[in-house]
Amino acid sequence: MKSISKILMIVISLLSYTACTAQIKNSTTTTVAISGNCDMCKATIEKAGNDKNMAKVDWNKDTKKASITYDAKKTTLDVVLKKIALAGYDNEQFVAPDEVYAQLPGCCQYERAKKTAVVEKHSQSHDKGAAHDHSQHDGTTAPAETNELKPVFDRYFMLKDALVKSDGATAATKAKEFISTINAVQMEKLATKEHTVWMSVMKKLSGAATLIAETKNIAKQRNAFSNLSKDMYTLIAAAPQTAPVYYQHCPMYDDGKGAHWLSKEDAVKNPYYGATMLTCGKTVETISK
Repeated sequence: MKSISKILMIVISLLSYTACTAQIKNSTTTTVAISGNCDMCKATIEKAGNDKNMAKVDWNKDTKKASITYDAKKTTLDVVLKKIALAGYDNEQFVAPDEVYAQLPGCCQYERAKKTAVVEKHSQSHDKGAAHDHSQHDGTTAPAETNELKPVFDRYFMLKDALVKSDGATAATKAKEFISTINAVQMEKLATKEHTVWMSVMKKLSGAATLIAETKNIAKQRNAFSNLSKDMYTLIAAAPQTAPVYYQHCPMYDDGKGAHWLSKEDAVKNPYYGATMLTCGKTVETISK
């Protein structure tokens, strides 16, 4: 009876995996070695790597290998494996941060070949390329690293400016552009801390921006913008920009509960009231590298 039950569980699992992967378009499947020990590891690894309609991970605790199916037009294998490393599991491409590995339950702490922080292959290849360019140009300065999140902040500031002007139509347009920049972020290029925070706020940023994009009602847009700004603050705290950014507060908004926003200027221009109370508020923090 036990053997029959086990067979049934395997069949159900295979059918479930097949159904999930069938929903992934432009699918590419590959097998990758991922460290781990037990069923708890399996659950954590698969939860970290799975992304609805984009990626599906099936990890085997006996072989220590995972079958990964992903939509090559929406994500990459590196993105999936980096998520798994950030959950505490070393794999062929990335090594989990020591502090994350240390927090795994005792039964999940596998034997590690090396104990270094998560490896960011893109950054390494970029550095090698920069060094090569440096030698070829007789001492000229190598090009600066691209800030992958800068377009997200730029579109946020444009959206904020539209709300300052109480322009609901432009705010809706800028919100759509903001969503496009979110979708364009190449997560494999983010530093470890940035990547971790990005994964925690990405969907919330997109959700709040969608609410703004779907209406021209300025009151509804401002309400969604207050939530958007909370997550943007979390993001910029992890990924400070080259130029200073000012975190500002309006004490009057939402019946005195108040609300924050980010600005490129220290001078207050209130996006929650516009011309009605343009200078209401103050800078409460300056964020810079």
